[in-house]
Amino acid sequence: MQRRTFLAASAAAVAAAAVNPAFAKEGNALLAPWTGPYGGLPAFDKVNVADFKPALEAAMAENMAQIDAITANPAPPSFANTIAALEDAGRTLGRLYRYYGVWSSNMSTPAFQAVEEEMDPKLSAFSDQINQNEKLFARVKAVYDTRGAAGLTDEQKRVTWVYYDGFVRSGALLSPAAKTRVAAINEELAGIYTQFNKNLLADESTYIELSDADMAGLPDSLISGARASAKGKGLDGKAIILNTRSSAEPFLTYAPNRAAREKIWKAFVGRGDGGGATDNNAIITKILKLRVERAKLLGYPTHAHWRLGNAMAKTPERAMELMEAVWTPAVAAVKRDVADMQAIIDAENGGFKLAPWDYRYYAEKVRKAKYDLDLNEVKPYLELNNLREAMFFAAGKLHGFKFKPVSGIPVFHPDVKVWEVTRKGQHIGLWYFDPFAREGKRSGAWMTDYRTQETFKGKITTLVSNNCNYIKAEAGKPVLISWDDAETMFHEFGHAIHGLCSEVVYPTVAGTNVARDYVEFPSQLNEKWLTTPEVMDKYIIHYETKKPIPKALVDKIEAASKFNQGFITVEYLGSALIDMKLHLAGDVTIDPDKFEREELTKLGMPEEIVMRHRTPQFGHVFSSDGYSAGYYSYLWSDTLTADCWEAFVEAGGAYDRKTADRLYATIMSRGNSKDPAEQYRDFRGRDPEIGALMRSRGFPEPGKA
Repeated sequence: MQRRTFLAASAAAVAAAAVNPAFAKEGNALLAPWTGPYGGLPAFDKVNVADFKPALEAAMAENMAQIDAITANPAPPSFANTIAALEDAGRTLGRLYRYYGVWSSNMSTPAFQAVEEEMDPKLSAFSDQINQNEKLFARVKAVYDTRGAAGLTDEQKRVTWVYYDGFVRSGALLSPAAKTRVAAINEELAGIYTQFNKNLLADESTYIELSDADMAGLPDSLISGARASAKGKGLDGKAIILNTRSSAEPFLTYAPNRAAREKIWKAFVGRGDGGGATDNNAIITKILKLRVERAKLLGYPTHAHWRLGNAMAKTPERAMELMEAVWTPAVAAVKRDVADMQAIIDAENGGFKLAPWDYRYYAEKVRKAKYDLDLNEVKPYLELNNLREAMFFAAGKLHGFKFKPVSGIPVFHPDVKVWEVTRKGQHIGLWYFDPFAREGKRSGAWMTDYRTQETFKGKITTLVSNNCNYIKAEAGKPVLISWDDAETMFHEFGHAIHGLCSEVVYPTVAGTNVARDYVEFPSQLNEKWLTTPEVMDKYIIHYETKKPIPKALVDKIEAASKFNQGFITVEYLGSALIDMKLHLAGDVTIDPDKFEREELTKLGMPEEIVMRHRTPQFGHVFSSDGYSAGYYSYLWSDTLTADCWEAFVEAGGAYDRKTADRLYATIMSRGNSKDPAEQYRDFRGRDPEIGALMRSRGFPEPGKA
């Protein structure tokens, strides 16, 4: 998710900068204001990679002139001439950074990577130049100190706090020497993050060619996808598995050939850990050392304490307490499931002990044996276009949104399609959808906001996107996705809905600009609507017969809903716990592979499972500060999700009007304009309770047998 990163200045300063030739390069489309319908649109069709460097340099110069205008203002600091001025500054750079993020995540060529290597450290240094500006901070602090008596609205007070907290956490109160060192660390980290990303992208751009024996017994849809992937790389007549999650995991789930499973698994879990030019271990060691040094300079014992200071959890200890409460019952569930899988292997005279590359394959066999459910039977009902319409339907029932496809919108790749979103007859924003894997696109799925909602400078509507990595089918065949991928679609769309629901004044607190361990709450909650009868009956339909999924199959899905929760939880928590432990380790030199291995052993990690994201490929944590010491956030948010969902159940159903309206009014539309804990209490009438989370996963509740 791209976030508003750069600080912001007065309209007069913007106008002055706009006519100054020092701030522009003739013909550089990246610097132009967005024009056209819907309040202006990013000109993705005019992006030239060679324009990024001069555009970034010009936009930084413009933004710095705007900051200088704020600090030179002779009037006493006020919300209007300082905080609001910051909100209005940096707009050119903000627009440009959207282009930059899109190319980094979706269109990363060697030429663009060269720009990143040069410009990322410069962008980091520029950000520090603003965050450590003593005159600017003095003005922000003056507004912050008097906010209670200045007649500010609650949202204005919140925005003021966000700015003040951001300055302090960036080192505004440090000595000059400490500020210089923090800035140097940030600049060095920016360059290292770029290299980490480059290495990981290089490994994810590899593939494994499949023989006929490798493909024996695979579902037709996977074979079709493997052949389409090969054709996309100019390997007509062959079949390949891309070294990405969306390609590898379905193969590991359905491939009968054990040797082929092992081959694919080892390539996938070995990303960033191959010992060659793309190995990330030494990079991670350096990142961890720099992070702990920076944290201590900023007055925190560890990087984890610094990162959680403005999160819902507040401290690493509270996050660890939640993770440890769930870890033990999850491991116990895995042991029970492994015993069931081993029994099947032995009954088939397999002659081997269950290994990590066998887990998904035999989990499906256990699911079939226990619940008579083969998720491959479900796949013909999971056609990509139907699932998209299902998301639209649920969002419409809950929040009143309507989606209409629009053409003629500039996009960065022909695969991208665009829909207009309206609510109560009013234009709300645009939703961009980029579903398919391709060269230069990072793996996984995510949401990005190209423009956040605001009313501060007139009504400005939201532009959001969802990006996935589904494998294109052969020409004329449907794109059928897995059940896990269907849940992921609803999850990421939940982020988009969060952005589209926003109704605040100031962009800094709009949409998904919330605490890291709160931002996943609306997205995880949105997954719940996938299995509602209204969606299942109307949109989960067979791609050939057009008949809805049979009730008997739906009943099996419901009966098996808690199956494999041990694996899902342990796989995730292994990553989350190692993330936190790495960042609580303090000022020591860490060998990532050794640390991962030893700490997982101490935790009692089942040997049949590996972390969902092994350390050398953990992009959430090492491609930026992003989710560093924050991967626990998914579990924290899921605690809110499970408790919130029970509010709908208690009220009578998933589409209960009063509950949906309360969710919209107290949470979905509020962004970061109010403390998230208060938002949740406004919705639920109390703080969240862990019992709902444990019930949702089929684990025993704390204090109960």
